[in-house]
Order: sequence, then C-alpha cells, then structure tokens
Amino acid sequence: MRELLVRWLLGLFAHLPLRANQALGGALGALAWRLSPKLRRQTLDNLARCFPEHDAAWHLRVGRRSLIESTRSLTEAPWLWRQDARKLRSLLSYGEHAELLETAGAHGEAIIATPHLGSWEFAGLCLATLRPTTALYRPPRMKTLDGFIRGARSRTGSELVPTTPAGLRALRRRLDGGGVVGMLPDQTPKGSGGVFAPFFGQPAYTMRLLSQLARRAHTPVVLAFCERLPRGRGYRVHCVAACAAIHDPDATVAAAELNRCVETLIRRCPTQYLWSYRRFSRRPPSAQSHPTSPDA
Repeated sequence: MRELLVRWLLGLFAHLPLRANQALGGALGALAWRLSPKLRRQTLDNLARCFPEHDAAWHLRVGRRSLIESTRSLTEAPWLWRQDARKLRSLLSYGEHAELLETAGAHGEAIIATPHLGSWEFAGLCLATLRPTTALYRPPRMKTLDGFIRGARSRTGSELVPTTPAGLRALRRRLDGGGVVGMLPDQTPKGSGGVFAPFFGQPAYTMRLLSQLARRAHTPVVLAFCERLPRGRGYRVHCVAACAAIHDPDATVAAAELNRCVETLIRRCPTQYLWSYRRFSRRPPSAQSHPTSPDA
C-alpha cells in the first residue's frame, strides 16, 4: 500500500503544472512546519548556530520559509524528471557569476558541486544538458523506485554511479578523461570520510572526497545553486569558484574552503537552504566529551 501511495503521489506531482506543483509543495511545507516539532527544532537550532547575529523572529521567518522551499524540492522533482533538455534550459536564467557554469568543463575536467540549496534536482538535471556529467547516486530506501528514479535522472545526459569503490573509480575516470563530475558538497560523510572544518563558525564534519578528486590534477571546482523563482517562473543559477585552497594537501584546509564556498551561496538565499538537515549531528571528540548544547 505504501508503494502504491508513493507512486500515485509521484504521478500527481509529475502532471501538475509547475506553478500549481510548487504551490502544493509550499502548502505541505507550511503544514509540516506546524505539525512537526522535530523538524522545527532542528531547523531553528541550525539557524541559531549559523546566524547568531539575527534574532529569534528572523530565525522563525527564515526557518518556516526554508521548510516550505525544501518541500517544494520534493514535489517538483517528479515534474522535472518528465521534462526534456530544451524545456529545462528554457527555465534557466542567470544570476551572479553564472558564466562559471557555462565555462566549467568546456576545456578540460571540472567538478561542479551543488549544495542542498534552491532546487538541487533542477541543478543536476540542467547541468547534464550543458555537458555529460558523472554523479554519485544513493539509491532510495524504497528499492522498487530505484530504476524509475535512476532512469529519470539519467535522461538529460548524467551518468549515475553508486557510492561504492566502483563508483569512485568511475568519477576518477571521468576526470582523467577531461570530463565533468557533479557532487553534493554538504552531506555529512560516513565513517572516516571527512574532517571537521568551520561551517558558519561551527565545526562540521565535511567530506574529503571532493578535494581529494580535485587535488589529483588541480581540477577547477565550481559551486552552483539554482534559486527557485516565485510562481513557477523557473530558476536562476548562481555560482562561486573555489580558490586554490581546495587543492591543499591539508584536508582540513581544503574542507574549510569547500565550506566557505557553500556559505557564500547560502548567504545569497538563506531561505532556500535545507536547514532541517542534521549538519552538526557529528561532533568533534572534545565537544562530545564536554557537550554545551543539543545537536542540531
């Protein structure tokens, strides 16, 4: 029954016009803000950590809007999966330093990282319309949907590889061949796959994989997000280029540069970041020994 319900909802979201789809997603997000104390608490805790200079009213306003936008990311994904490359490109407009997205990978290998900001689903699909891309893919918990989602995300030219050693080798081959790799830079890695580096002044367990891949040939790294425009009018891309520190052999220095770039993008549009994500759930050993506040 759960699988049937999920498939019915995916079909509904896929066939609603984009403006209606996003309106429905926004209504569901507003409802979740009211009915889920856990999501509300995680969101507000993260905002208080990262923006202590703002008052509680600002945190409440941005937090509620963030959950609304995050829910729109879920409802609009099935609609985006049905669109061809021409339609996706027609929805794209250009914001700050957007030319970086057009030039990344045009003359050699590049890594393009899209954090959980704006419409990351649109960003991944649209990036693949510019040039072939290899991206890591984590299968959904509902395994029967795996083939459907994988096929939908591959339609515009993206090669999806699993988060396994074989998948990592595929990323290296793409870069060695002068291609483009797409990654999510703000997921908390598992095991020993990360280091603690500042994120809005707070220690956050940050992936090493991106900088390890970039360091091999001093590959250019561009971070981009697609701001969701109101009333289904499309998406505006904003970019920032990582500086040379992303290639530093010191993993903490490289991770700090990665987080700095993510911060730069978030500050442009804090209401569209996924603040409900448990970004600080893993704490440094010293903080675990002497806790001062609950995990966000």
